[in-house]
Amino acid sequence: MTTTETLVEPSRKSALQRAVSTIVTSRESAIALVLVLVILAATSQRHSFLFSSDSWRDLLLAPSILLLLAVGQAVVIITRNVDLSVGSTLALTAYLTGRLFVDNPGIPIVVVFLIGIATGAGLGLINGLLVAFGRVPALVITLGTMYIYRGVVLEWAGSNRINASDMPSDFLSLGTKTILTIPVLTIIAVVVLVAVGYYLRTARGGRRLYAIGSDPDAAHLYGLKVRKRVIGAFVLCGALAGLAGVVFAARYGTISSSAGTGIELQAVGAAVIGGVAIFGGSGTVWGAAIGAWLLITINRALPILGVQDFWQKAVVGTLIIGAIVLDRLLSVRRSRKLIEARDES
Repeated sequence: MTTTETLVEPSRKSALQRAVSTIVTSRESAIALVLVLVILAATSQRHSFLFSSDSWRDLLLAPSILLLLAVGQAVVIITRNVDLSVGSTLALTAYLTGRLFVDNPGIPIVVVFLIGIATGAGLGLINGLLVAFGRVPALVITLGTMYIYRGVVLEWAGSNRINASDMPSDFLSLGTKTILTIPVLTIIAVVVLVAVGYYLRTARGGRRLYAIGSDPDAAHLYGLKVRKRVIGAFVLCGALAGLAGVVFAARYGTISSSAGTGIELQAVGAAVIGGVAIFGGSGTVWGAAIGAWLLITINRALPILGVQDFWQKAVVGTLIIGAIVLDRLLSVRRSRKLIEARDES
């Protein structure tokens, strides 16, 4: 073996070892493993949970709406903020979707999607401006807009609801249509996930969101446009909530003012469980997506395993608390290592 080969071979082994180590120790891998174990446990009790065409479709389709919300929520949390209004935004855009079809027969489906996304982005822009320029914690701002947006839907819809018969069959078919056994709505959610994940990982703007979440004051002193980036994160989150509203209408067909009630907490829970640090600055949308899949799958699997409703909610709560505690412990550990490294140098 030549000297060059001798040097290259250990280098390749080292790169492979690092890759394997990263996969084994990552939060995303751990959550994915839990998801697989839950699926296997439910399948062992009921074979049709996984091995039937309808169950396979539902396993992929059910998390699609929460996945969209979790991806947007993850981006906001990475900047050390939170958006509690996504459930109300979903309800407003879902009802808007129904009204567009009722009031404008023959309107192109693509136009409805664009209007829903634009409406959600506008509501997200309001959140972002209030947080960035009002200097009020996002938790307080978005709690307020959550009630305001929900109030708008309640005033607009009242006791009325949009039924499946009010919307075109081509639109409703998106809720059940599959391509190579994969639901169309799942494909839409995965495309969004890949696009946002790629941006956060490779684009300069994406890396700056992490810098802002790690230390907003330092990011400002460094010259980063903190307000602009935070507003952009809220706009993206709102746009994805708007898209989720349109998808909700296609998925369920019936839309009332109560649509999406409580789903904002599931979105936050999915992001946190998936490894997005609630204190900002770390985590990935991939983890948030797996967290969304885990939450939905747990809700479907635990009744099969004979777990009562109370304990189902307790399991989810335990996962969220455990994820936050783990993030805190890891943060303290990193800080201790940095201090030790500085002292040694």
